[in-house]
Amino acid sequence: MRYWMIVAAGAVALAGCAQDPKSIAPAYVSTVPYESWNCEQLGQESTRIDQALATASSQQKNARGQDVAGVILLGMPTATLSGSNIAPQIASLKGQKNAVETTMISKKCSAVPAAITPS
Repeated sequence: MRYWMIVAAGAVALAGCAQDPKSIAPAYVSTVPYESWNCEQLGQESTRIDQALATASSQQKNARGQDVAGVILLGMPTATLSGSNIAPQIASLKGQKNAVETTMISKKCSAVPAAITPS
């Protein structure tokens, strides 16, 4: 009986951990801001969002790892408590990506985003 109480307490503690970036659902982002953009601008924005999402996902994976370690060692999700959990930003980036892709489809843009040229 005591074993199951420990397992249950561990499961509850892990539930408060930072989410895996893949499991974070996209937030709703309107396509309206992108409707006046041309295909090249949309492609560049898509690339920029991909880069930002990759960086944020890496940070989120680190926060998740810290949370798991914190729960095991201290009994609490330390990264989430310290503000390292950036799930809302990832949800926003995923939503922006969806809005850009939807706009690209409606404008019949090519599927390959344009490369970002240095300014």
